[in-house]
Amino acid sequence: MTAEQEFRHRFTAESVGRALELVGERWTLLILREAFFGVRRYGQLARNLGIPRPTLSTRLKRLVEAGLLEKVAYDEDKHEYRLTDAGKGLFPAVVALMNWGDTYLPTPDGPPIVLRHNDCGRHADPYLACRHCGGEITTTAVTPEPGPGYTPGESRSQTHRM
Repeated sequence: MTAEQEFRHRFTAESVGRALELVGERWTLLILREAFFGVRRYGQLARNLGIPRPTLSTRLKRLVEAGLLEKVAYDEDKHEYRLTDAGKGLFPAVVALMNWGDTYLPTPDGPPIVLRHNDCGRHADPYLACRHCGGEITTTAVTPEPGPGYTPGESRSQTHRM
């Protein structure tokens, strides 16, 4: 087996690409960040983000259609947007991006937002860990292998149509 064949499974039904198709745009991630921190209403999202309203409407509609947000009436003709379980599942990804930005693109005065861990009361120092052993997940601590969705012989170009 060639090295190319051995690692082709990384690109089969490529999960990162599929996720980025949905949430890989700046405004979408910023809307989700606001939702994680309790912002639910259209007007507040527009004000907090400084986002053009047509763009906000389009992104919210897409997030609702994708099942990441739920549009819920709170008053006659007024709605708010609540995270679904699928939407909440993106929180670690946003925290990882926030952590990366604070580390590699720092502002002179330090992080604009810090997360206090409710269980211990300290500022959180998040990292990705294995649920089985608790060890940190890093590029050198894991090995990619074919998963149950892997189909031998599929090319990269086929996976981008999924």
